[in-house]
Amino acid sequence: MIQDKHELRSAARALRKRLAEVDPLAASRAGDHADALPAARIVALYRAMGSELDTDALAAALETAGRRLCLPVVVQRDAPMEFRAWSPGEPLEVDAAGCPAPLPLAEVVMPDLILTPLLAFDDQGGRLGQGGGYYDRTFAARPDAIRIGFAYAGQRVERLALEPHDIRLHGVLTETGYTAFE
Repeated sequence: MIQDKHELRSAARALRKRLAEVDPLAASRAGDHADALPAARIVALYRAMGSELDTDALAAALETAGRRLCLPVVVQRDAPMEFRAWSPGEPLEVDAAGCPAPLPLAEVVMPDLILTPLLAFDDQGGRLGQGGGYYDRTFAARPDAIRIGFAYAGQRVERLALEPHDIRLHGVLTETGYTAFE
């Protein structure tokens, strides 16, 4: 199973990279669907790395709609992430996982909705992540938060084999719109 997941991740990374190259405006179109997201006062985004779908257009749309934004921060590798308030343009630093994150002086907040990058998703809310477990640990620690994948529509697969620690998404937002799973 682990070998299969490793191979699936490798193939999904390659596909996501191709999707990013073929459709560089996908993130902007996905941001156009921000109003379709479930209601939430505080929304956690992420800063895109590599071929992850960029959140800049979505962040601008959410901020314009009056939603407060935050970003995840890995403080300890085996613990749930914390979330720090953030607005586009504010300075970032690298967290314990090597991801861009707000500075330690930023207010720690509890998001109502968490947007997550992913490698693949299915129509049952299954999500294939990078394999570090950061989002699954965080989802387990914040069960009331709405969990939304942010991805290219082409990252959809028929069915993902989930393990007991894998936590399903409530929906996914792509360049073609928002889909709820529950």
